[in-house]
Amino acid sequence: MFFKLNSMGLFGMDAYLLDVEADISNGLPGFDIVGLPDAAVKESRDRVRAAIKNCKFKFPVGKITINLAPADVKKEGSVYDLPIMLAILAASGQITVNSENSLFIGEVSLNGQLRRVNGVVAMAIKARELGIENFFVPLENAGEGANVEGINIYGVSNIAELFAHLSGEKLIEKTKKPEINFEVNNYGLDFSEVKGQALPKKALEVAAAGGHNILLIGPPGSGKSMLAKRFPTILPEMTYQEIMETTKIYSIAGLLNSKNPIIKTRPFRAPHHTTSSVAISGGGTIPKPGEISLSHGGVLFLDELPEFNRDVMEAMRQPLEDGKITISRVAGTLTYPCLITLVAAMNPCPCGYFGHPTRTCTCSSKMVNKYLNRISGPMLDRLDLHIEVPPVEYKDLNSAKPEETSAQIRKRVNAARQIQNKRYEGTGITCNAHLTPALLKKFCVLSEDAAKLLQSSFDSLGMSARAYDRILKVARTIADLEASENIEMMHIAQAIQLRSLDRKYWGE
Repeated sequence: MFFKLNSMGLFGMDAYLLDVEADISNGLPGFDIVGLPDAAVKESRDRVRAAIKNCKFKFPVGKITINLAPADVKKEGSVYDLPIMLAILAASGQITVNSENSLFIGEVSLNGQLRRVNGVVAMAIKARELGIENFFVPLENAGEGANVEGINIYGVSNIAELFAHLSGEKLIEKTKKPEINFEVNNYGLDFSEVKGQALPKKALEVAAAGGHNILLIGPPGSGKSMLAKRFPTILPEMTYQEIMETTKIYSIAGLLNSKNPIIKTRPFRAPHHTTSSVAISGGGTIPKPGEISLSHGGVLFLDELPEFNRDVMEAMRQPLEDGKITISRVAGTLTYPCLITLVAAMNPCPCGYFGHPTRTCTCSSKMVNKYLNRISGPMLDRLDLHIEVPPVEYKDLNSAKPEETSAQIRKRVNAARQIQNKRYEGTGITCNAHLTPALLKKFCVLSEDAAKLLQSSFDSLGMSARAYDRILKVARTIADLEASENIEMMHIAQAIQLRSLDRKYWGE
């Protein structure tokens, strides 16, 4: 006897329709799964066998063959337990399943409970594109699947509940789409807690308004990490498209749950400096998203930047430029989005006090150069803003003067982003940092004085072509924060000031 039903497979960011075919024939008892299954898929045999018996059904006696088609694509995970079990029971005539316009996924426990799986959002999007109406998923995945409009998501807690629905005895209610609250989460932190540091705060405001990467350099205790951790609190609210893209990535990575079925706030990822290049970029037999993709739409914070392995920093060079990362493995080539704001922090030398106004640096010039040269020129060039974070003075720490709150700064950032959204409408560009060369020429027109200042700075500072472009983008952001349609000389001057710090430490 033969039976076929629909399921879904996952390959990177994309899902594909998968046929689960079951054939039960006479012969010596056996249970085989074909179609390039991995170890987790092969182990479905034992889980499904026990679940069928514990759910009071008879396990068929005969030669059972399960085919997962297309057979030339590697299958991984426990996502196929449920469709395999249903196909076997339907092929043996124990249940009736109308699978014409329905999909089934889920891991089955030995007693028939359904456990969550990864990638439900991507699968639901693909199912909707294919015109499939009903999608049966584990109850824990129902919330994230319901984020996708245009398809009926049914959350199933156990096999008995599903069979009652399929037989019409007791129908499962469709999962309602969770409400999206667009209020910004302040992460329990606020810029008002940071005393002094007016220039670093201004630089972070510019970075937030234009999506620019930023490097903070300063001695220990100056507040670099404190500033960076509060950076997400001034970022603009996520758009619906950004929410769904980020949620899709987190669904594939298995980082969603029933309590948090959707990513509503911009991610903030802060990997330790011992993190490998594979963990940053993504990897595995079938590559999973790495830290740079998990930061999509948000912030990737690299504290103690020179302590990261050189290959980690070099692996980020192309993704920072392209906004996406392509990973090639034997199983195939996958591309994940990674439109991020990189915030990096570092000490100026191994002891941390090189250039300190009151404390003496104990490092030799050779040690200082060796430490700074751990960051390559091309990597440094991709950081739009280079800001020195000086030691906080006692008068600032002891001051009773209230500091500006994150909400006040975010208000200006949102106003600048609204200007950019209107300017770049229909281009696919979301902020100044991602301007293409053609749009840069169109929207970054300089006044005569601004052009002369930029020309003289370009020659005297020995800028690269990339540095020239990035100064224009930063100047465009500064002008947007001031609601200025044109880029004036003062905007260029500020942009150069916010980037020229590398000449102090790396210039020699």
